[in-house]
Amino acid sequence: MGRMSGRGLTLTLVYLALGSNLGEREANLSEARQRLADHGARVLRASRVVESEPFGVTDQPRFLNQVVEAEWGGSPRELLLAAKQVEGEVGRTPSARWGPREIDVDILLFGEERLAEPDLVIPHPGLRERSFVREPLRELRPDILEKP
Repeated sequence: MGRMSGRGLTLTLVYLALGSNLGEREANLSEARQRLADHGARVLRASRVVESEPFGVTDQPRFLNQVVEAEWGGSPRELLLAAKQVEGEVGRTPSARWGPREIDVDILLFGEERLAEPDLVIPHPGLRERSFVREPLRELRPDILEKP
């Protein structure tokens, strides 16, 4: 997993978690995948969709979750900005942390990068603890969670 070159552009293999528990949940996941592509992410594969109990704030509808593998030609910060734009385009409005949402797009892995900034931590801190992320990621990359 790392950077690849294509036509002079350095591409990074990234993994993103998608989650939705408001509205047409499956349609929200599909729209998020399409809009990620519109913003420059080349989606290579997507895990199956799994349903899960809400995390953190439990008094809300169940989530549908999915992990996508994509190539990205920009920085982690640019991917975060694209993810936030996609969330808004799919209909997410600001809400309480871990509250209900039309869509959530989280960066799980960005090549081999490790970042710890106030609003961007890579690998995602909940990667190993949250089964609704861990299991779909393991479907795409069975080896990835074995690394320290």
